[in-house]
Amino acid sequence: MQKTVVLNIVGLTKSLIGKHTPNLAKWAATAQQTSIKPVLPAVTCTAQSTYLTGKWPEEHGIVANGWYFREEDEIKLWRQSNKLVQAPKVWELAKAVDPTFTVANMGWWYNMNTTADYTLTPRPQYLADGRKLPDCYTQPADLRDTLQAQLGTFPLFNYWGPNTSIKSSKWIADASIITDNLYNPTLTLIYLPHLDYNLQRLGPSDPRIAKDLQEIDTVAGELISFYEARGAQVMVLSEYGISDVNQPVHLNRVLREKGYLNVRVERGTELLDMAMSEAFAVADHQVAHVYVKDKAKTAEVKQLLQQTAGVEEVLEGKERYKYRLAHERCGELVVVAKPHAWFTYYFWLDDKKAPDYARMVDIHKKPGFDPVEMFIDPKIKFPMPLVAGKLLRKKLGFRTVLDIIPLDATLVKGSHGRVPEDKNEWPLLLTKYRPELPQEVQAVDVFDIMLQHLQVPRQEPEFLAEV
Repeated sequence: MQKTVVLNIVGLTKSLIGKHTPNLAKWAATAQQTSIKPVLPAVTCTAQSTYLTGKWPEEHGIVANGWYFREEDEIKLWRQSNKLVQAPKVWELAKAVDPTFTVANMGWWYNMNTTADYTLTPRPQYLADGRKLPDCYTQPADLRDTLQAQLGTFPLFNYWGPNTSIKSSKWIADASIITDNLYNPTLTLIYLPHLDYNLQRLGPSDPRIAKDLQEIDTVAGELISFYEARGAQVMVLSEYGISDVNQPVHLNRVLREKGYLNVRVERGTELLDMAMSEAFAVADHQVAHVYVKDKAKTAEVKQLLQQTAGVEEVLEGKERYKYRLAHERCGELVVVAKPHAWFTYYFWLDDKKAPDYARMVDIHKKPGFDPVEMFIDPKIKFPMPLVAGKLLRKKLGFRTVLDIIPLDATLVKGSHGRVPEDKNEWPLLLTKYRPELPQEVQAVDVFDIMLQHLQVPRQEPEFLAEV
């Protein structure tokens, strides 16, 4: 098989390759470039699972970055078990053809309990005293010690939250090089999330993202040079493009005001009570799943949401086939935002009653995705001394919370999830492999393109059969 590496540069689009990305621009000038029509929802877990299985969400079951687990009455985001993906992966097909094939998954999601040979995924330590310590999980287990001995502890707080920076993507890139030198896998999948941060904070139109482009271009250039020197075919792709937004939409507040959503009060703060709610939304960027307890009320909930400002589509039942999204994990309704809108998870009506986790970085307690976690509350006059003091208290063993996240969703200037009308905002795929690709492919076609690079025999997809 042909050694292959896939660089997943999150948020990269045609319009972002230029003077601020000299390495990528030079490499792309001699490569093929095709647009990927994004899967809906165009979010990390769904896009990656679609690429790696060649199946739509209705088949592989990853309908978002998280969903409502009905049997547990809990919303869970950012699960890690690969067993949640209900379809064979590209490496499993390759292994069936050639038992000597190996794969390194360096940061792509659902990277635990997996059939991949070598893996890396963020995995904090949660201590009994309430502390969260940066760490990672690898397969084999001792790879973790090897990587952190050479690179330092995985920079978790630069991977997500207000302190995000190039450090996390650089760490993953360096870890990939070390892993390649150790094991020489046939296929390497590398996750580089850096552009995701300020493209959401600032929006893709903000000139300040030039620095972010330069930083990820340097990392990508180093990886391309390293892998090409080792005889690898390199593929560069992205999961989605990020669009400018200016309208946060609070679906859960709409549902609450009409009596569909219930809360319970604990210590003066409110918590979403999924089990006792007639309807609630699991918001994920520009797409939301709305779960309706009494199916007879679905039509009235749908009508309410259709009338909500910022909502473009509300899909029910077979209407979800439009996006190949009709899986049992979906809500009874799938809601899609208008181009400049996005969905918050907010369900409280008074900020004084917001749950304690709302003002913290806590991706597992929040019943929906929260991009506001990338900001420090601008009302805090001296945030750095405050944070330093809280961290010191934690190190001394005192219980404290980093309640520094604002509750102002208007701060977010970029989002993704819907299929943009402007194809310049679609994700892209770059490769020097031949045969020629069409100007546009479906997200499921990425699976076959990977197999083509690996030279794994398989019935050619329709778009390649014509070449």
